[in-house]
Amino acid sequence: MKKSPLQAYKQAPWRIQLQWIGLFLLGLVLVASITGVYLSISAQAAATGRKIQFIENDIDEISNEIAVLTTNLASDRSTENMLSRAKNLGFKLMNTNEAKYLEIPGYDPDTDLELAPPRVNIIAESPIIKSDYKSSIWDWFVKQFWYISDNTISSEGDHAP
Repeated sequence: MKKSPLQAYKQAPWRIQLQWIGLFLLGLVLVASITGVYLSISAQAAATGRKIQFIENDIDEISNEIAVLTTNLASDRSTENMLSRAKNLGFKLMNTNEAKYLEIPGYDPDTDLELAPPRVNIIAESPIIKSDYKSSIWDWFVKQFWYISDNTISSEGDHAP
């Protein structure tokens, strides 16, 4: 029986099976690692989302508390309440004919009255993305390698030919 040269290079069946098992396990490890990275990123995103929801809930509660306090302040400063508090403190309404007017030197009643600007609730927000991370790798490459600085040109000109 003649043996062909290809038979000498043919691998044993158990080696072929081991290779297939190794390739299958390699694929399984790759899929498991990709899944692990995906789950890790998803868990971080979910945790950050929950933190944002809690912060938004706190903002809503504080806004409601501010609204309640503003309402209480408005009701306390209403005309009826101020008159009753003034009467309780011993004040009485004055007759305009009995009023004494004082002239204050330097005061001009015809000048325009400048009031303070209205209060605005401003929430200071810090940028989410730092400015260091806003440039692309191409911008960095151009900045580092494309433009030649003046120092390099002047130092090259100092060399003798």
